Amino acid sequence: KGVIMASIYKNGKYYYISVSYDGKRQTKSLGTKSYEVAKKLKPFIEIEILSELSGIKKRNEGLSFPDLANRFINAKHNWSDTTYDLNRYILQAHLDGKPLPANPTSRAIHIRHINQCWNWGLKNNLVEKAYKIPGDTKGEARHRTYTNDELDMMFYSIQDDTFNAFVRFAYYTGARSGEIRSISRENVLDGSIVVRGKTGRRYVKLNSQAQAILQQQKPIWSYSKDYVSHKFKKEVRKLEISNARFHDLRRTFGLNLIKQGMSIYKVSKLLGHKSVR
Repeated sequence: KGVIMASIYKNGKYYYISVSYDGKRQTKSLGTKSYEVAKKLKPFIEIEILSELSGIKKRNEGLSFPDLANRFINAKHNWSDTTYDLNRYILQAHLDGKPLPANPTSRAIHIRHINQCWNWGLKNNLVEKAYKIPGDTKGEARHRTYTNDELDMMFYSIQDDTFNAFVRFAYYTGARSGEIRSISRENVLDGSIVVRGKTGRRYVKLNSQAQAILQQQKPIWSYSKDYVSHKFKKEVRKLEISNARFHDLRRTFGLNLIKQGMSIYKVSKLLGHKSVR
């Protein structure tokens, strides 16, 4: 077993600890000007340093944010190309000193991705402290819903029959994209389907329109998240429907049920919300 030696000393105004083990030495600031505080901190910091010197704990690399961002971007995250490009764009903008966007939603997205990088650095022992940006990470709630004319344009004018059916099925079920992109036949029941999504496993009721669409769909869709997002944006752009997102179909479905007299509580449960808001 290696010999352990530890001592505290003052350098300038602050106290430091020096620990030697098995021929290796590490020095660290205790961040205090008080000798009494330094003595109290010594055993805790000594154990931390020893765990690093002995190889029990990986030594903190103390990366600068530019180095951390580069390591973060090039690590294996199983990201889609779109997610990779978004992270790279946001982190590069931050490194270039560009101000955060004025738009609340865009600003929240930037803060969320920058802080995600810091959290990753902490988790992987690459930085000693995360200098996260304070502020809202959710942004403003989106309230966009489609008019009946806009729905008709989508249902009758999207030329790709398979994707057209997917859009109509999404609306008539109010399901999330992630719940219906890959439905297996064994999950199709009489009048409902079993899906697994944001809130876990749940049953999605099928009205007559949704059942008719599903019966005609052979094979059932198998789309990626990026494909649905990009394909939908491309199709609505052709139809000159502005500010349109796929998830807005779900919100429109819920709103139309409320207009027909269904209670907000029932609509919330039907959509699989955890709470009524």
